[in-house]
Amino acid sequence: ADNMTDEIGALSVLLETGGADEALDRFARRWGHDRLVMDKWFGLQATLAAPERAVAVTRALTEHADFTWKNPNRFRAVIGGFSANAAGFHDASGAGYDLVADWLIRLDAVNPQTAARMSTAFETWARYDEGRREKAQAALERIAAREGLSRDMGEMVGRLLAAGRIAA
Repeated sequence: ADNMTDEIGALSVLLETGGADEALDRFARRWGHDRLVMDKWFGLQATLAAPERAVAVTRALTEHADFTWKNPNRFRAVIGGFSANAAGFHDASGAGYDLVADWLIRLDAVNPQTAARMSTAFETWARYDEGRREKAQAALERIAAREGLSRDMGEMVGRLLAAGRIAA
């Protein structure tokens, strides 16, 4: 590709079909100086990860040297990207719910508005099968029980839990 748009498109295809490692490295070397482009790089990986690998890929992205969780754009790229990966986020193991809950708790202490906004990843939790509902509810209740939870997050999680109880 001779431009970023085509390169992102090709990278997306490679991520969906496998074998993107070399292309990811090349993209990061070429565009690493541009934070917004790198947000796309992070987000694509979390969003397009195979469901069975999505949690592991996202965890690895949060350990990447360029992952700055206090930067709302980077946080949204990785955690929001993962949340948009429905099959990965709603994996029957509940690991996706736990991963997002852990990061929301962490972010809430420094950026409650972004954390509260990102909690909407759980909006559809009550529509899933009983096992997933129980795991999502447990993750939400763990957030709600967190000492020092911000008003914004408390309000959002309270609404999410109440909506789930009404739906059940």
